[in-house]
Amino acid sequence: MINTPKIRLYIDDNIETEQIITLNEKQSHYLVKVMRLNISDLVLLFNGRDGEWVSEIKSFEKKSVVLKLVKCIRIQEEQTNLWLAFAPIKRGRIDLIAEKATELGVSRLIPVITAHTQTTKVNTARLRANANEAAEQCNRLTVPEIIEPISLKNFLSSWPLGRILLVADETGGGAPILDIIGRSGRKENTAYTLLVGPEGGFSSEELDELSKLPFVTKIDLGPRVLRAETAVVAAISVIQAVSGDWQNDKV
Repeated sequence: MINTPKIRLYIDDNIETEQIITLNEKQSHYLVKVMRLNISDLVLLFNGRDGEWVSEIKSFEKKSVVLKLVKCIRIQEEQTNLWLAFAPIKRGRIDLIAEKATELGVSRLIPVITAHTQTTKVNTARLRANANEAAEQCNRLTVPEIIEPISLKNFLSSWPLGRILLVADETGGGAPILDIIGRSGRKENTAYTLLVGPEGGFSSEELDELSKLPFVTKIDLGPRVLRAETAVVAAISVIQAVSGDWQNDKV
């Protein structure tokens, strides 16, 4: 019987039985210098496609660790239908959005440039790294897709059929989020996208344009003004609790 290792790492390689995996320098340093692992120690590996596997350390190279895949212990799960679109904010706080959205089960992260967006520069590689690390930590088998920044106009122009866009409206123009999500009850495979605007809010022109779109529903997140990262966590938690994978069965 194989004891389940406590260390999990995300890799981009395809995974199959007895395959040899060579870790990158950063991951190798983590196993050797931080976690002090030795030859024959076990590590969990996942790639978001092929389930979760136990692997065994076979050798230490100069700047890499070589592992051999031993056994699949969890089959691959499907991604949720929950996407997050958000106006980019300062570096440390956007990192927090990527981390918490991953922990809460979001399957796609989309930076959206609005009229009042604080910064148009987004390090998507850094976001991806934060999402990968969060997936390792929270026992998730999938990792969110990170989309390159897009203007609000282009974001709205080719909207997927059947997907509902929930817009966090800080002006009070929306209904309480619990009423909106709970109104239709527990619907399997409901496809939601949450859109959270910048610190200065959406412009009046943007709000007017959003109001005209049939797939948009404005939501209210309570009586207090929330920072962007707080709004993200609050809204996603409600969606997951009422209509998502916090239910006993899978979405």
